[in-house]
Amino acid sequence: MSHVTPIFTDLVRVETRLYNAVSAGLRTEHGLGLGQFEFLEIIDRVPGCRVLDIVGEVAITVGAVSKAVDRLVAAGWCVRTAHPQDRRSSVLSLTPEGEALLTAARPAVEGRLAALTAGIPRDDLARVAATLATLRACLEENGEGRPG
Repeated sequence: MSHVTPIFTDLVRVETRLYNAVSAGLRTEHGLGLGQFEFLEIIDRVPGCRVLDIVGEVAITVGAVSKAVDRLVAAGWCVRTAHPQDRRSSVLSLTPEGEALLTAARPAVEGRLAALTAGIPRDDLARVAATLATLRACLEENGEGRPG
């Protein structure tokens, strides 16, 4: 086994446990999962957001993103409008209900993550963050891990 394999395993297990813990809290407090929260965050942050913008950020298939957006639309949290320059595409925007939900959910996500990492020294978290940012940038620069 290479020296990287245990690091990869720990990284995946930590991500899964953090994701599940934060998502469970969001569901209990606000009735949405972390994946939905992430999509709402992207739609809010990216001007003229389209499905492909979300695909580029989360690295899952267009079909999966489109179905997830359909669920956000059905919940009344976002709307699709025709793209002004490309009629084959839609622009996504939050509804007032989606904006209110996102505003209410942000502190819950931040608070849960802070609580889950409270026992880790700040300098250690900063080093992990820097390392993960470098690894992510290398993967994205080389086009690795994009959905097929």
